[in-house]
Amino acid sequence: MSGALSHLRVLDLSRVLAGPWAGQILADLGAEVIKVERPGLGDDTRHWGPPFLQTEAGENTSEAAYYLSANRNKQSVTIDFTQPRGQQLIRELAAKSDVLIENFKVGGLAAYGLDYASLKVLNPRLIYCSITGFGQTGPYAKRAGYDFMIQGLGGLMSLTGRPDGQEGAGPVKVGVALTDIMTGLYSTSAILAALSSRGETGQGQHIDMALLDVQVACLANQAMNYLTTGTAPQRLGNAHPNIVPYQDFPTADGDLILTVGNDGQFRKFCEVAGKPEWADDPRFTTNQARVAHRAELIPLIRQVTVFRSTAQWVSDLEAASVPCGPVNDVQQVFADPQVIARGLQIDLPHPLAGSVPQVASPIRLSETPVQYRNAPPLLGEHTERVLQQWLGLTAEELQALREDAVL
Repeated sequence: MSGALSHLRVLDLSRVLAGPWAGQILADLGAEVIKVERPGLGDDTRHWGPPFLQTEAGENTSEAAYYLSANRNKQSVTIDFTQPRGQQLIRELAAKSDVLIENFKVGGLAAYGLDYASLKVLNPRLIYCSITGFGQTGPYAKRAGYDFMIQGLGGLMSLTGRPDGQEGAGPVKVGVALTDIMTGLYSTSAILAALSSRGETGQGQHIDMALLDVQVACLANQAMNYLTTGTAPQRLGNAHPNIVPYQDFPTADGDLILTVGNDGQFRKFCEVAGKPEWADDPRFTTNQARVAHRAELIPLIRQVTVFRSTAQWVSDLEAASVPCGPVNDVQQVFADPQVIARGLQIDLPHPLAGSVPQVASPIRLSETPVQYRNAPPLLGEHTERVLQQWLGLTAEELQALREDAVL
């Protein structure tokens, strides 16, 4: 194994998305990540389909596409830690780990002696990352939390969707489980920070990550728009609350995303659009003025953009260094020449399907690049290997554990 984190061992007890996403990032960076799953069932997302990965003959496998998105470069071990012997196996694995990731309900692992306080005694250097909906404290701590619900509760859906008064108005969730993804990213940062601290102090620590905390933190400028004015921002569809023009516009054959970030870019856009007088109009000269006169400017732009195709607008505006782009579907994304050039789709060998497509990591390190070692594992694919290598169990001991339904 190689990679920036190839010296680390990670015990991943999490399932669904936020925890597995963090585990996959660490695995992509070289860490040895052991995914612990329930015997016979595994991660919930293994069953979240269709679609499922298909064999070369076009038949469905047991591997859901959802599961395949967040679990490559890991090894799968099945252990029933509701049984005493299973709990002991987890404790022994944790004693040899640098990081543990879990997303059980608050206090859920304490009943098995697998909470941070218990494992810290065995391994004071352990970084223990708990991911929950609402965190370890507060009146909601005992509640379960899922991405969709947190997007609503955490304010994101109040900002996403068409504004009131328009056809189709109403709150809309983001099309991917963005709060889970962001929580996975923040968790990875927290784990790396804790590892850096451990390098100085020799001590591990507990990380308390909450989906709600992350969602509120990621309201970013919209949160500050409220906190500095006392007025809650409203849905604007594809428009931007602080920048104009910064939204979609109709073209002769589709739509164009126009993202004008400063007054110089706006002047260039006006020239390309054949409306240079707009840049000198007091209502539109500055971004502050354009925001104030949004209702007047946007219809004018829409009347102009419909006379050229999306491709023509992109070509003309890019030549003038005005940021813009089309609205691609996912098929068009993976056919885009920039996406192809950056190698964002890869394929890994898979025992059931021959190969499995994957979305490449966006992390580009010059000296310790991401390496794609193995596809998302089959359920329990590495149980014997890991327990033999990490804990020194014999074939006879493994067989006994299987007969007792521990593995």
